[in-house]
Amino acid sequence: MLPVMLRALQTISAVLAKQASLFVVSVAVLTFMLPDLFSWAKADTQACLLGLIMLTMRMTLSTQDFRILAQRPLDIFIGACAQFTIMPLLAYLLVGVFGLPRGVAAGLILVGCCPGGVSSNIMSFLCKGDVAFSVGMTTASTLLAPVVTPLLVLWLAGESIEVDALGMFRSILYVTILPVAAGAFGNYFFGNKPAYQETCRLMPAVSVLGLAAIVGGVVSAHGAKFFESGFIIFLTIFCHNTLGYALGYVTGRAARMSRPKRRTLSIEVGMQNAGLATVLADKHFPLLPEAAVASAICCVWHSITGTLMAGLFNLLDSHRKS
Repeated sequence: MLPVMLRALQTISAVLAKQASLFVVSVAVLTFMLPDLFSWAKADTQACLLGLIMLTMRMTLSTQDFRILAQRPLDIFIGACAQFTIMPLLAYLLVGVFGLPRGVAAGLILVGCCPGGVSSNIMSFLCKGDVAFSVGMTTASTLLAPVVTPLLVLWLAGESIEVDALGMFRSILYVTILPVAAGAFGNYFFGNKPAYQETCRLMPAVSVLGLAAIVGGVVSAHGAKFFESGFIIFLTIFCHNTLGYALGYVTGRAARMSRPKRRTLSIEVGMQNAGLATVLADKHFPLLPEAAVASAICCVWHSITGTLMAGLFNLLDSHRKS
């Protein structure tokens, strides 16, 4: 009976992983109509949920994944520099160009200063990118985030909003580094055990459900604010994300990287850990609810466009073959 139930849960997990964007969007719409649905998913709960997501996404990290940081230092250095310069500066530029309200500006800058998205490794695999490079970049940017993200936010937004850089450092440390370390620890000691491997196959569903709950919590608390700045939020997020993909790819070309590496760099730069930005916005910018709304929309939008980018790269491959 147990194996049958386990297989059923693994099948559900695989379906949720493939339809993550649709599921999260559906939860957001449902929560907008029924605000109390996720009223329980508030600041500290959201932080716990994000920590759980980071843990589940990193339960398969091995020592080899960390060796990539030492084996490919130039690639990782270029990737980290692109990650923490292109998206933050793009966000700052768009804030000025569009004259964004303080809340939206804070959300966009926060998203831009966050590390790579937790699903970027999957997208890199789907588009035939360099998956090892993707894992190395995501690991490096996540390890750097507790220091780099607060400093960048303070530098780019500190004149217009109050930024608690030390508090942000602690928050990122708790919800990223500790879960990543726990996931790597678990894989190191139990990775070869069949029970652990079977459990890992359930984790995509946990990640998707956690992300949906975070987005639902923001919609529940701030959904009414969406229509006050809805169009400008969508426009800036679209420009920020699209330009991130484009400039990431251009950076890879300028560095004379192979096509798989260029694709990976494009996705790693364009897809941010907007779930982290959402939690940080809700916790550290409570007087600017639009910051959390913008970050939550990025959660959904980056997942959608990441899938579309993988499909576009594969479409280009099919045209080259024909």
